[in-house]
Amino acid sequence: QVQLVESGGGSVQAGGSLGLSCVASGATYNAPCMAWFRQAPGKEREGVTRIDILGHVTYAHSVSGRFTTSQDPTGNTLHLQMNSLKPEDTAMYYCAASSNRWCESDFEYWGQGTQVTVSS
Repeated sequence: QVQLVESGGGSVQAGGSLGLSCVASGATYNAPCMAWFRQAPGKEREGVTRIDILGHVTYAHSVSGRFTTSQDPTGNTLHLQMNSLKPEDTAMYYCAASSNRWCESDFEYWGQGTQVTVSS
């Protein structure tokens, strides 16, 4: 099993920045792919960014150029730096991990989520 714990959410005005972190523990060898998802009230969950075993990162079009994800050298901590935040970025942000090294299958492990609220 892999446990994921997010931190760093909060409230910010539009144009501001926030950073999120996700710490993985347990059988982390089962989680070569890590990702951030988000879900706003009344909307479906959407992928924000993912990083595969080789460190290749992909971003949703809606956050490209504003959000940056990175991992620590152990691969067990995932960061998400969010800049130029917009009200539409308001959502619960979830860290997720997959046993598929190329992030090509469902994510088996999920954190509890951290709220990000952006006011206009």
